[in-house]
Amino acid sequence: MTGAAYWLPVVFAGLMALSMLIYVILAGYDLGVGLLLPLGTDEQKDMMINSIGPFWDANQTWLVLGVGLLLVAFPLAHGIILGDLYLPVAIMLLGLIVRGVSFEFRVKVREPHKPWWNTAFAAGTLLATVTQGVMLGRYLTGFAPGWLNWGFAFLVGIGLIFAYALLGACWLLMKTSGTLQAKAILWARHSLTGAVFAVGMVSIATPLASHQIAEKWFALPEFILLLPLPVGCLLLFTALWLLLPRLATRQAAGDDSWCWLPFACAIGVVLLAFWGLAYSVFPQLVIGQLDIWQAASSPEALWVILWGAIVVLPVILFYTAFVYRVFYGKASHLTY
Repeated sequence: MTGAAYWLPVVFAGLMALSMLIYVILAGYDLGVGLLLPLGTDEQKDMMINSIGPFWDANQTWLVLGVGLLLVAFPLAHGIILGDLYLPVAIMLLGLIVRGVSFEFRVKVREPHKPWWNTAFAAGTLLATVTQGVMLGRYLTGFAPGWLNWGFAFLVGIGLIFAYALLGACWLLMKTSGTLQAKAILWARHSLTGAVFAVGMVSIATPLASHQIAEKWFALPEFILLLPLPVGCLLLFTALWLLLPRLATRQAAGDDSWCWLPFACAIGVVLLAFWGLAYSVFPQLVIGQLDIWQAASSPEALWVILWGAIVVLPVILFYTAFVYRVFYGKASHLTY
């Protein structure tokens, strides 16, 4: 296979992977804040919501873009993946809907009703997070049947709770101050162990899911070349473990000059883990069933879609960068 029929599916696989990577980072921290919401006081809950207020809705754009690219560029894989994940996807969408409605209503209802909407916001976030983890677990097992494979998928869902909570806590550490910032440091320290567990589970299960993936990781010289990925994750987790207590001491003294560093470390872990996962799977789109060339649309259709992506993707990137630039700095009190 040569020419456009070869490289166009590669380009779209890269665009789809980029969309999902950005979604995991951006939606990861705002889902993490939602998971941590019940742990704050009423005043702190308002500040937590305000820290993600300008960003959270636009973050979902990357999920829509990734799934849209899967549909139009790889229709065969879309049918298999979404067919097997129909129920988890429906539950995830329900959680996101409840979360979105609660976000709007919690700041506009009368005070006696506000705790109910706070609870609904946290519950919708939890539902969306767990189902995303279940979908990842099912994908890694090649959608194999059996209680053992489903049990692993639910374990990944639980692990993702801690991973998102770590991202959310590091985001709050960067965007807030005072007692809420001190709590965020504590939440990050508690979430760290669970996040290590989540990354470890996915790292172990991925080569076990396929003999071909195992060969890609453990054959020489590939093993030596890929060693920086797990070592880098371990170093970043260690840096977080050492850094958070020191930041707590500095924060108590009124100094938060390095408050951005834990969030940067957490993003680094996501980048390395995603890189390893992408290397493991590529060029398969459905593990053990379809590769990107078997699942791709015709080259003529991909050319048309590519021109649309060339227009849309820079616009979304520019808008995302613009919003984060405008709302740069510490979150302020929530007012309407």
